[in-house]
Amino acid sequence: MSRTPVEFSLELTPRARVDVIDVRQVIASHFGDALDEYPRALCCSFHTTAGYLDRSVAARLGQRESDVMPYIDVFRTMFPEGAGYEHDKMDRRTELTEEQKPREPLNADSHLAFMAGALRTCVSYPNRPGEAIAFVDLDGVHAGHVRQRRTTVLGYTGEETVAQSRIVVPVSSHSLDSINLKDPAFGVYETCAQLVARHGVTKGRIRLSLASGEHHAGLTVNEYETLLMRHDLGDVLRDPLRFMAEKAGHMLGNPRAIPAKTLDYAKYDLVRVFNKLVDTLGLRESMVESVLSRAIGVPASRFLRMKRSVSLLVSDRDSAGTGAIVEGTYQSPILVQWHRGQRPARVLDVTLTRFV
Repeated sequence: MSRTPVEFSLELTPRARVDVIDVRQVIASHFGDALDEYPRALCCSFHTTAGYLDRSVAARLGQRESDVMPYIDVFRTMFPEGAGYEHDKMDRRTELTEEQKPREPLNADSHLAFMAGALRTCVSYPNRPGEAIAFVDLDGVHAGHVRQRRTTVLGYTGEETVAQSRIVVPVSSHSLDSINLKDPAFGVYETCAQLVARHGVTKGRIRLSLASGEHHAGLTVNEYETLLMRHDLGDVLRDPLRFMAEKAGHMLGNPRAIPAKTLDYAKYDLVRVFNKLVDTLGLRESMVESVLSRAIGVPASRFLRMKRSVSLLVSDRDSAGTGAIVEGTYQSPILVQWHRGQRPARVLDVTLTRFV
């Protein structure tokens, strides 16, 4: 027998800048075994540097802290904290006031690790009582201040498709481009809101997917900040090996230690840098070597592990009986391309589902 979906809203307190919190334990401490009655769980984070493992990654790794932290450490090594990112240059952050700049976290590394590590702001898992559900925080403490994190977990039995639509999003002629799909000019959110209202969905999700003919592009949910998207992320897509090597060199006190060389020399330099970082940080060498060996041989499209779809939570939590997209203040679905398509546009499929 199908049960009415139930939503648990949680506030989490990280113990360190990088932390893994088992939200199942948090739910159990507040609500007992109420989640255990449902075969599926949708987990949503309302932040851009904290979220959940992609389902395929979680299935391979497991979700205990001891399983997740070595995986996260790899991406922290690829994107070291405080390595001279453009996003962290507060004098260039024109969207911030002078009062905000001293309080703004220097967290470009956390944003990039979030995207590269296939972390999700909204993901569905098979709900297995007793198994951990890992909330991964990459920026939970700043300047000694612990940041309060918000998340929701929705238990449900099944999911039915109620509406579909298609949107054409214009892109530039540049090979590298990032598009803020929250921009009203593209009509994505307007279309989604119309579908939700027309079909009266109160608990469900919107799935934005690249159409089957779209290649060399991916979707993520993150903060659409110009320096982060157009410079730091752009540099990763343009030459991921060189970006990693330069940032690691910066962390080691010599950001110009890796001059322009052939790819073979760049690979060699990168291996030397990683070996030194492994020794310095005491990371699990086998995990680092495994990811590094794959990164050296694959294009940016696979290096960043971007997916072809993202999900947005639909809930009536703020107005009973009236569903709407629920998300964090700084969250935006973002379309990223690393090669030009056949035309100056990308096609998105929009699917609205209802939880039952």
